[in-house]
Amino acid sequence: MKTLIQSAVAILLVGFAMLGIAWKLEQGSASGTTDSITVYNWGDYIDPDVLKQFEQETGIKVIYETFDSNEGMMGKIEQGGTNYDITAPSEYMIEMMMEKDLLLPLDHSLLPNLKNIDPYFLDLPFDPGNLYSIPYFWGSLGIAFNPTLLEGQTFESWDNLWDPSLKQRVILVDSAREVVGMGLNSLHYSLNSTDRDEIQEAMDKLALLTPNVKAVIGDEVTQLMVNEEAAVALTWSGQAADMMYSNENIDYIVPEEGSNLWFDNFVIPCTAKNIEGAHAFLNFLLRPDIAAQNTEYVGYTTPNEAALELMDPEIVEDERYYPDEEMREHLEVYRNLGLKNLGIYNEHFLEFKMSLQ
Repeated sequence: MKTLIQSAVAILLVGFAMLGIAWKLEQGSASGTTDSITVYNWGDYIDPDVLKQFEQETGIKVIYETFDSNEGMMGKIEQGGTNYDITAPSEYMIEMMMEKDLLLPLDHSLLPNLKNIDPYFLDLPFDPGNLYSIPYFWGSLGIAFNPTLLEGQTFESWDNLWDPSLKQRVILVDSAREVVGMGLNSLHYSLNSTDRDEIQEAMDKLALLTPNVKAVIGDEVTQLMVNEEAAVALTWSGQAADMMYSNENIDYIVPEEGSNLWFDNFVIPCTAKNIEGAHAFLNFLLRPDIAAQNTEYVGYTTPNEAALELMDPEIVEDERYYPDEEMREHLEVYRNLGLKNLGIYNEHFLEFKMSLQ
């Protein structure tokens, strides 16, 4: 009997010990004392050496995963079952995630390097007060083109893409907001329009563009332009920068009717397990030297004002990538259109792509 009692006590003690360990692990994870963070970002959107340097300086391991669309990223977080500590949605998606309570508020006391961001890029309508997000990269949507493959065509206007001489020579990015928005902008309408008549008019005009469309693709456009297998592409400024770095014949322009001014910001999703580690990572990226290094690798435009002083003047003075405030007035930020209107855009875009086959 005494042996049985001793065994029972031992089992209880082990049980309590295991519960204690589990509680400590849970508390450590919630308070951000775990030794890793999981970053969910766009593909090829950070310098791998920056990740290594963060790990070396902090001892926090970075688990890195990628996504290829805002909608796919949000869907995965909304479904649950993930442990993402940081992700990088675009401006309209930040609004949608806020509405769905998918984001955790930031602790600005843990982000002293936020002072390095140009005030122009703070307190924007999609996140007043930057309660949930910090600026990462920004840029424009425009036209990349190779004059050596063209017969003197210029692209000061969106309408230039409809030139009959460009038959089967234009590549479009595979994104509804960009393509439908281009159609709207070409008619001097807002790229955030929810007016059914305006959207239909834009689609009718895009239908006339189909003979010129060579393909609707994603990241592959960069290599096609670099290899001079394509002459014209609707693309983002950073992607155009990659093209021009590899092929000096390529140029980039934002048409005069206006276009999209986009922002990708880092946020901490509700799936986060290492909140303190996430803040440490964000503050690290806000350091001028790290932001400058990362910007030179990625090729997009940094909002980090202090980092600009450490970068090549030839880059930061190039108005194709760093347009002044007057030029930015012709650009428009995507707004959250709501699921119903976004569905209308996606439906029209799908019909457009099917018409190319």
